Amino acid sequence: MNFHTRKRVAFHTLGCKLNFAETSTISRSFPEDKYEKVPASQKADIFIINTCSVTDAADKKCRQAIRKFINRSPDAIIAVVGCYAQLKPETIASIPGVDLVLGINERFHIADYIESFKKNTPCLIDSGNISPSDKFIPSFSAGDRTRSFLKIQDGCDYGCAYCTIPLARGSSRNPEIGDLVNETRKIAAKGIREIVLTGVNIGDFGKTTGDSLTDLLQKMVEVPGIERFRISSIEPNLITNEVIDFISNSSKMLPHFHIPLQSGSDKILGLMRRRYRRDLFRERISKIKTRLPYAGIGTDIITGFPGESEADFEDAFSFLETLPLSYLHVFPYSERPDTYAMKLPDKVSQHEKEIRSKKLLELSAGKHREFLEKNIGQKAEVLFEKVKNEGMITGFTGNYIRVEYPWHSNLAEQIKKVQLKDISSSGRMSIDIID
Repeated sequence: MNFHTRKRVAFHTLGCKLNFAETSTISRSFPEDKYEKVPASQKADIFIINTCSVTDAADKKCRQAIRKFINRSPDAIIAVVGCYAQLKPETIASIPGVDLVLGINERFHIADYIESFKKNTPCLIDSGNISPSDKFIPSFSAGDRTRSFLKIQDGCDYGCAYCTIPLARGSSRNPEIGDLVNETRKIAAKGIREIVLTGVNIGDFGKTTGDSLTDLLQKMVEVPGIERFRISSIEPNLITNEVIDFISNSSKMLPHFHIPLQSGSDKILGLMRRRYRRDLFRERISKIKTRLPYAGIGTDIITGFPGESEADFEDAFSFLETLPLSYLHVFPYSERPDTYAMKLPDKVSQHEKEIRSKKLLELSAGKHREFLEKNIGQKAEVLFEKVKNEGMITGFTGNYIRVEYPWHSNLAEQIKKVQLKDISSSGRMSIDIID
């Protein structure tokens, strides 16, 4: 097939960084002599939608995206893959216009399915059961962003009361360290300078192979070309002193931690079946701040969980107020099918969840502003992105502050030493470049 008759294929990703890594890997499986990759904003012959199912709102967004692409290109092949496709394949297949529904593992072979697929045939579903022995499928993102998302772990053994991710992705598993070092070298060969380590529960790394997360980090930082490593998210009970010490002592490990707390109430943490209580969370943050006073620390909070009384919420809120956090990601509790939390009594009304969410988001905005103010005058290194943003070039410091500077194309994808000056009207920080 020559380049003039290539089919146009577009990819749309919903959800987490892990999904972005996996979409990028899926896109590389389409041979360039047969397929032209185009942005999802354009018309295409094939749309591949990689879905998320972490909340009811995520499911709704997936359905909206599917319908949008069907309406935009009614003659295109519409393929839906990922977590929502794994958990609710029949629901997706019932949407008129959907042609192909593939589960978590099957999606990595989508190019083979598409090759022989004909439009206007019945929707094909291939969404096999996840088994504990499922293999690890390596993935990393490249080409679409300044940083690369590298999948180091998949699945989860935790069984938190509200979560369907273990149902969608199976048991915790990881590849050999040597395999991930090879992936890191491939990313470095593409000229990418920063890697974000992603997974479902990356602090659990090593369960399959008998290693630890620190063992992996020690080998990865030795790969030439990659100058920055960032951990996407790590559970409070898995962020060991060893991990904190290694990040503190390595110039390549960035001082940014995202540690999901989920609730500041011990009672609610118990109902959620989390594996720690809030004193451990406080102690972990204290340890990080002792070693890295300017570290950025974010967290996830679920509000309105069944059984969360007004007094429980106020107790949790007061606890959060005392912590030196940089931001909160706030999620009103969303009931998920086949989870333990569905059976719990004392449901919180939607109206009350919205009130509590708003209060938490206001707390987050205040915490974020305090964190930025603390950093005024500090020197930092910034990796600039390649996208022009309202006449500015933007990027992130190691501790995850977004900065802006008047657009210069020669700064794109470069790492520069800067001094943080002030908080701009956009909520970013203005800077002076000092080298």
